[in-house]
Amino acid sequence: MLSVPVLAPKYYLKVLESVLVLIIGVLTLKGTSLNAIAQTSPSDSPLTVRADIQEANSETGVVTARGNVQIFYPARQIQGTAAQAQYFSRERRLVLTGNVYVLQEGNSMRAEIMTYLIDEGRFIATPESSEQVESIYLVTENQESPPASVAPTSPLNSAPLPSLFNP
Repeated sequence: MLSVPVLAPKYYLKVLESVLVLIIGVLTLKGTSLNAIAQTSPSDSPLTVRADIQEANSETGVVTARGNVQIFYPARQIQGTAAQAQYFSRERRLVLTGNVYVLQEGNSMRAEIMTYLIDEGRFIATPESSEQVESIYLVTENQESPPASVAPTSPLNSAPLPSLFNP
């Protein structure tokens, strides 16, 4: 008796991911001449999206990824996670939604919705209602001049602030 091995769902997801990457590549190359492919510019770089489910719509040029989304864009040192990502190829815009976390060159940002405008290299972050966006930036100290020294004071023992309305 011949038995057929049962393949794990992760295997099928990997195959689907590979097929979608191929489809996205074909959609991207649609209308591009072979001469242009041979002479790709150094600015061409891959944006990798990994997710549980991905869909590509060839009519609208929108690629949607859902579930455990991971974004990798090495050319701009960007990586991130979200619940969903949509890449609008015609506008060159990436919209991440659902507990978004993005890391770029050591700087990080958290938001509910984050839009990345590829041509401008700009993020637009929006929080959930009554929440805030959090950003953490690496700030390098200038080695030429020492930081200004400020004497610590206790708010309880400090003199009252002068009033702006009574000179």
